[in-house]
Amino acid sequence: MIATPKWTAFAALLRLALAAPQASTTTTTTDFLETSVPTLTVSTSVPSPTAPLTATLPSQASLPPVQPWCIGQIFCPGAVLQTVNIAQLYSDPKTFVDKPTSKSAQQVLADFATFNLSTVTEGDLVNFVDNDFLGEGLELEAAELPNFNASPAFLSNVTDPLLNAFAQIVNGYWTQLARNTNQSALCGDYTNGQCESTLIPLNHTFIVPGGRFREQYYWDSYWIIQGLLKSELYSTVNATLQNFMDEIDDFGFIPNGGRTYYLDRSQPPLFVNMVYDYVSVTNDTSVLQRALPLVETELAWWASNRTIEITSPYTNQSYMLARYSVNNTAPRPESYLTDYLTANDPTYGTPLTQQEAEALYGELASGAESGWDFTARFELVPQYGDPGLRTYNIRNTIPVCLNSILYRAHTLLAELYGDSNSTATTSHRQTAANIRAAILDLMWDAGKLAFYDFNITSNARNSFFSVATYYPVWAGIIPDEILSSQANAFGYFASVNLVMNKYNGTVPTTFVDWTGQQWDAPNTWPPHQYIVLEALNALPSNLTTNTLPTPGSGQSAYDLVPSGQLNLTESQLPGQPLRGAQASENVTATGPGADINTLNGTVVNGGNSSSGEGWTATLGREVANRYFTSVLCSWHATGGSIPGLLPRLSSSELNLTNSINNTGNMYEKFSILNVDSSGSGGEYTVQAGFGWTNGVLLWVAANYGHLLVAPECPTLVAATTSSSTSSSGTMSLMRSSLLATVMLAVLVSLAISTQFTWV
Repeated sequence: MIATPKWTAFAALLRLALAAPQASTTTTTTDFLETSVPTLTVSTSVPSPTAPLTATLPSQASLPPVQPWCIGQIFCPGAVLQTVNIAQLYSDPKTFVDKPTSKSAQQVLADFATFNLSTVTEGDLVNFVDNDFLGEGLELEAAELPNFNASPAFLSNVTDPLLNAFAQIVNGYWTQLARNTNQSALCGDYTNGQCESTLIPLNHTFIVPGGRFREQYYWDSYWIIQGLLKSELYSTVNATLQNFMDEIDDFGFIPNGGRTYYLDRSQPPLFVNMVYDYVSVTNDTSVLQRALPLVETELAWWASNRTIEITSPYTNQSYMLARYSVNNTAPRPESYLTDYLTANDPTYGTPLTQQEAEALYGELASGAESGWDFTARFELVPQYGDPGLRTYNIRNTIPVCLNSILYRAHTLLAELYGDSNSTATTSHRQTAANIRAAILDLMWDAGKLAFYDFNITSNARNSFFSVATYYPVWAGIIPDEILSSQANAFGYFASVNLVMNKYNGTVPTTFVDWTGQQWDAPNTWPPHQYIVLEALNALPSNLTTNTLPTPGSGQSAYDLVPSGQLNLTESQLPGQPLRGAQASENVTATGPGADINTLNGTVVNGGNSSSGEGWTATLGREVANRYFTSVLCSWHATGGSIPGLLPRLSSSELNLTNSINNTGNMYEKFSILNVDSSGSGGEYTVQAGFGWTNGVLLWVAANYGHLLVAPECPTLVAATTSSSTSSSGTMSLMRSSLLATVMLAVLVSLAISTQFTWV
């Protein structure tokens, strides 16, 4: 159970939080170029079971234990949630738990109780959902953004006309993502209310990420705020902070997102960064009177619930460090079927015992808390898809990124206190110093010039390379080896240079491309482009004056990466396909032919080099341009256009991306291989909207606008379709087709397992 002095407020808030709309379910459309308050699309997903309506449901595994953090019997792990998911009425499990009921909780449970689960049919459950539930997300309404400025000052820094116009369009997208709680649609008291919902109502306006993410999210909001500040939407930033402070007041921590099914976990603790950036830009220190005590509350929650003592095998020093470790023994409600199949599919090997399944559910929830859901970085045995997830070991991992965030949190909090509270300032500086010492001891590899997670299972530093290596320098932790020479400083960033030369896109999360997980290659995510750029900016100026080094004769940019840093040979790196007439070929796996994007003085879609440019400025310019390239080219490939500057693609071209009726997607993630497409893989289809993508793009525009050059988007080819739409869909289809055989197979396994109870 989560320990917090505010926990007693939990049940009371939930009673108020159970909300549902009384609005019409009429579907409307909006124009994303409008900047006025949109008419929010109200939709109801139609149940689409994969089996005939007359078919009975497969047998189920025993119900998981009741979760102490979850209140209610409809949307918490239990008979209703499991049965609806087993029926596969919706392609996305999150759809059902975002549907408020149309009746009281008691009546919904009474209706469900009429079913005999051994004979209930798909049609029975379709009728049940249609009669007892409303449209998903109806508890929210579009919100007006006060003082919205269609042409904020930062646009003057973007000198290219096309990119200036695109940044202005993205600036306008905030008006389409702004939400308020529909206060008139609240259900009332939990036990006696007229309906039940998972929404946690918020008192102030907020920005949603987009797509399936209909509510406010924690770490997304950090990068959303970066864009809102550039858009001069200061009151919206303040409102976002107030919402998070309300949640800390009510729960003692900030949940993963604005739904009750997220109340078992948080996300990377970036709240104090949000406060610091807001105060720095606006000079509105009045927010600190409320914020500082609540930052203390949040950091105390992380210290009490996520921090353990680690004794270094290298120095024998002991440190208090944080990990992601959620107290959960059931499938996540928003991903119930996904988690259920991961645990119960016997084709993945020996069926899990009840205890093993419960432990796995805790690992999966902890993976969601990290924000990196999911990646081979935290797998004991990286494999494709769910078999790899069965070996998830994140709770025995001390992540370098999380502890860097906490180091920065204590550092910024001390700065915000300043001289106003010398005791608190001294305490947080000391805590930060201890975390810094731990990161340098346990996670820094001076030989490889990189940071790695510490593994409790092996009591050693991992060798798995990821973009998390750049979090410490972003946070202000710069090892002596980096400070000692420009060569070492470049070596730390050598993989960024490799990406610019070898791939069409920007910096991936990892270089492992065969797991099918969305936080592995070939995917690249907007937040990490920000982290890389800010890490480059954090280096002292005496380390940045040299020009970018070049590989040795007959070598590629891989030659510049310190030995062992990536823990992959050059031939093991993802391959960059060629385009157009050579689409069936591939670049060479090794040697200078692997650097497909190398040009004289820069890289393809990397901007223009300038005289006297140091190596950090070169890499920063290239990453910034590549990020703009990925966002703009994929937006254009899905129907985006700008009159007089960027004509709409032909219908035959837009057919390749299924975008005939589309006006441009802002994706949540991108591909390092194809800048015309989104990323792929993972447990849900690619989302468009998209909050942190917009935020990072506007931040890049404001800080690198004079260096940005209009990209040359590759010609669309048929492969784009599989990259942007089919990969995620294939994962879902594979899950759908597997369920019937999975359930049949588990019946067979029953004969050899006495640790499951079946209904």
